[in-house]
Amino acid sequence: MNGTDSRNAQTRAIVTGGAQGIGFAVAEALADEGCKALALVGRSQEKGGKAAAALCNRGVDAIFMSADVANVADCQRVIEMACKHFGNINGLVNAAATSARGSLIDTTQDLFDRIFATNVRGPFFLMQGVVRQLLESKAPGSIVNVLSMSAHAGQSFLTPYSTSKGALMTLTKNVASAYRANRIRCNAVLPGWMDTEGEAMVQAKFHNAPADWLEKAEAAQPMGQLVKPAQLARLITYMLSPQSGVMTGSLVDYDQNIAGVVGE
Repeated sequence: MNGTDSRNAQTRAIVTGGAQGIGFAVAEALADEGCKALALVGRSQEKGGKAAAALCNRGVDAIFMSADVANVADCQRVIEMACKHFGNINGLVNAAATSARGSLIDTTQDLFDRIFATNVRGPFFLMQGVVRQLLESKAPGSIVNVLSMSAHAGQSFLTPYSTSKGALMTLTKNVASAYRANRIRCNAVLPGWMDTEGEAMVQAKFHNAPADWLEKAEAAQPMGQLVKPAQLARLITYMLSPQSGVMTGSLVDYDQNIAGVVGE
């Protein structure tokens, strides 16, 4: 921990998907940068409890709230409980998502609804709750949405997922435009293929990947690695912090493959 880094010392944030992967990497980076108030949101009480305890051991007032962001009532409860605990919230990171597979042809209505409920509706109502209380208190704030390079198009087996991330991309810019004059900023990152616990489970479940899938995948990448959560987290915490100034409505690709490039 860098004890002199205080760029997020005044940040009181909600981080969804905060028990593991990108969400927990963001929480750890925020702790490094002086943040003392963090509400982690996830579905696993066991993982979330351990994540919050690890942050508390670093001097952070960290709480975990078990919630399913696909459920609007859960999203509203998260906002209410976080504001009650911390007084007010001025930061939100929407990192929770599902990357369930589905093509145009084989996607069922239930799968489509589940993906959009998690990846679009949940972030929408969490943003609504955070922005409402910021407007009431006339305070500035910052929101960062975690999208995906798939928002540009995506593979044929990720049709509803890619579409949901495209919807969240539009929502990011719409909210950024709507609340600029209130000093409420909204930005997004679009990571490429990532090395996370969740991705390992997806590879095993949907692609019957061998135990050495990560090694093979990284060897085939231009820079010899997949995106690492700890690397991406520092961009997210910068966007969240006052150091990012007037930055709003930005959609930042975070990948070694360039959208639109075909071949060499």
